[in-house]
Amino acid sequence: MTTTQGRKLRAGIVGGGRGAFIGAVHRIAAEIDGEAELVAGALSADPATARANAAAWYLPRSYDSFADMARLEAARPDCIDFVIVATPNHLHAPVARAFLSAGIHVICDKPLAFSLEEAEELAGVAAREPALFALTHNYSGYPMVREARSRVRSGAIGVLRKVMVEYNQDWLMEPLDKSGHKQAEWRTDPKRAGISCCVGDIGTHAAHLLELIGGRRIESVCADLTSFVAGRALEDDANMLLRLEGGAKGTLVCSQVACGEENNLSIRLYGSAGALEWRQQEPNTLIAKPPGGAPWQLVRTGRSGLGADAAAATRTPAGHPEGYLEAFGNVYRAFIGDIRRLAEGAAPARDYPSAADGVRGLRFVAAAVRSSSRGAMWEPV
Repeated sequence: MTTTQGRKLRAGIVGGGRGAFIGAVHRIAAEIDGEAELVAGALSADPATARANAAAWYLPRSYDSFADMARLEAARPDCIDFVIVATPNHLHAPVARAFLSAGIHVICDKPLAFSLEEAEELAGVAAREPALFALTHNYSGYPMVREARSRVRSGAIGVLRKVMVEYNQDWLMEPLDKSGHKQAEWRTDPKRAGISCCVGDIGTHAAHLLELIGGRRIESVCADLTSFVAGRALEDDANMLLRLEGGAKGTLVCSQVACGEENNLSIRLYGSAGALEWRQQEPNTLIAKPPGGAPWQLVRTGRSGLGADAAAATRTPAGHPEGYLEAFGNVYRAFIGDIRRLAEGAAPARDYPSAADGVRGLRFVAAAVRSSSRGAMWEPV
């Protein structure tokens, strides 16, 4: 493998051109630490649009298809070191498979694939190929999320009893999918999104956050999925009861028709000796709640006394808000660090969401859809 010493990593991107919010987020996150730069892309299924998008981003290399990009990049002496997959769900697995097979590292937006079967197949490819694979469950990159995880792992809240996680938005309150809105169109289309809209899009983030911080897997789910907007083929709202490993219980609520909500992701964890609360809209604060009526403690990003994991994810002095882009950047920083380690013959640390996490997410989606279709019966994950 070519050395990466003394240079920025070369990155490519598939999908994520104009009109796709997430593509620009990936680009910023990849470049935020000055460790990588975007040099190539296949930014649309339409070649003319792809070239226009590449020109708008000043990319020196544009490709008409992801297949051409994987094949031709792999043959270049200055081949990209990794590719970003920022397409609609139905293309995640084909694109990732093409680049992994070409020996190029892959970082992919979630969910992992179009279906559970496809996700399991892709995870097998990722396990066999020498190239690295990462999944951008980006909320895992927040310093206070990592602090919460460390506190639960250390036993600071005792034995976990209950977890309540929510992710509510309002952007699909109206039938945008019927009026030419590109992002709404594909997310509500079973042929491109898969079997779920709301749970697959944002519910998987909530489920991953619950398992990451709580350290307990979701064992079974009782779900009620609803499509409130008339004529919408996939659900835009979900309410679930959860049973976790070790006997803990939980609730997960996600909605894209919750009036007035923006990206309101929050989690509360209750243990036998304390509780923790974190909200994405105020990400620099973790609330620690001791028992016995003692005052709550506000734990802040950048302050002394944080665990090593949170401190390592903090970029700015205390009082300077660190948000969505920085958290996304932390996932990229860990992934880029592993690419450099591997290039120099060292073992990767793999401190970022993996293909296995993606399979977990698709199993959760499948169980939720199955449960709801059977009248909110308990289903194993």
